[in-house]
Amino acid sequence: MEEKYIVALEIGSSKIKGAIGIVDPQGTLSVKAVEEEKLYDGVRYGCIRNVVETAGAIRNVIGRLEMREPGRNVTGVYVSVGGRSLMAQGIEIERRLPQEMEITNDLIADMTGDALNYQLHERTIVDVTPKEFRVDNSPTNRAVGMFGSHVSARLNLISCRTQLVRNLNHVLDERLHLPVHDMFVRQIAEADFVLYPEEKRQGCMLVDCGAETTTVSIYKNGVLLYMSTIPMGSRNITRDITAMNYLEERAEELKIDGGNALSSTEPTPMPSNGLIDYGQINNYVAARAGEIIANINEQIKYAGLTPDRLPAGIILTGRGSKLNGFDRRLENLTTLKVRYGGPVNRVRILDGRINASDHVDVISILAAAAKDREVKECLSRPEPVVIASEPLYNSNDEVRQQPSPQKPAYQQNAYQQNAYQQSGYQQNSYQQPQQSQQPQPQPAAPQRPEYQNPRPAEPEKPEPAPAPEKKRGFSLWGTVRERLVNLMTEPVEDDDIDNDN
Repeated sequence: MEEKYIVALEIGSSKIKGAIGIVDPQGTLSVKAVEEEKLYDGVRYGCIRNVVETAGAIRNVIGRLEMREPGRNVTGVYVSVGGRSLMAQGIEIERRLPQEMEITNDLIADMTGDALNYQLHERTIVDVTPKEFRVDNSPTNRAVGMFGSHVSARLNLISCRTQLVRNLNHVLDERLHLPVHDMFVRQIAEADFVLYPEEKRQGCMLVDCGAETTTVSIYKNGVLLYMSTIPMGSRNITRDITAMNYLEERAEELKIDGGNALSSTEPTPMPSNGLIDYGQINNYVAARAGEIIANINEQIKYAGLTPDRLPAGIILTGRGSKLNGFDRRLENLTTLKVRYGGPVNRVRILDGRINASDHVDVISILAAAAKDREVKECLSRPEPVVIASEPLYNSNDEVRQQPSPQKPAYQQNAYQQNAYQQSGYQQNSYQQPQQSQQPQPQPAAPQRPEYQNPRPAEPEKPEPAPAPEKKRGFSLWGTVRERLVNLMTEPVEDDDIDNDN
């Protein structure tokens, strides 16, 4: 089996939790992410009432889980089932064999399948657990492998209201388009997650304290002997505190910060103006917590047992059991040892921010799904990125002739366009003639401005040789003539003065 990603959802009365787990080929579970979203009135006593609010909260949880796994989308979920309507009732199924033969797993599975198909009025069977087997009237806890001709099984039918399952399927499958791979009873999954096999054989009681319900499960001789749900939880304590004119959110904070389940006999002074009366708050907390603990203690009698038949004591789970002093008061009333449940099986936590003891409810669903023979993938796998590559050159193939590069068109700058306009030349005036069979004369090239077609420079003219200097002779007329020329060209000082005046 290859590594698979699974997603679990726990829909409670006060919150919705989601978790992502990885199951390796050896079946080991690794918890990678846990997300949570608060609820107010969307779920009551474990049953969905407001479809819109619940669907929005689930969508937010799924969105945050997908952000923890980039490139993947949630395609299916495993869901927990619980609430006030959850209960267990016994049924007996018999098989008479034609002859004495070995009891096999197929025979036990066939008997369990008949129990799942058992019809209950307005209830849906969500799980079947063995209670006792008899082979030829000999009681045993493990019938597989024994020889006999008559087999009888006493089984526990764990059922809930049909409306609870119908609303779950409506929100997840029809509204959010998330197929439900399987449903697990949360209390059964928690028992397998936090109880040691020795505790189940000796006798113990698992108490799951939620917001509006408290479920009690009693184990003896390694099997589930009794299960019942009390319609009371930690939210009842919060609503009692709202009688002191606090909002429910503020009352929840005061219960967590200063509430104590142990009743105090010492009188508390009245606080001054502006201070919180924790003495009065503890009176409400202690009264309601005592009522819940008394109902838990009564379940031992309803199961037909006494406290001494449960030497392994009481194991607490759920956020409601974290109330200050709750475990000590339960221990004082029942005279049984009490401990908080934590994972007893090997579970790897990949995120250091996750405390397994605080998220037993949703991690136990992951653990139950990981034990399934056919674990179903809940996250889509990212598609591989394919990079196209050109085929390698083969010498036998013809060499493709690459197209010759074309010369880019001549582009004129702004200065050249301005020169064309000044010269009266229109750039787009020339149209290429249509091709015809008879050759057409090529049009004459347009005249370009001088700066584009400059005229060839004229060759420089050689400078004339200087005239030979005339030698002065002894002619008197030549000397007088030169003198007269000089006198006629020299300026007269008197004329300059007259001109200035």
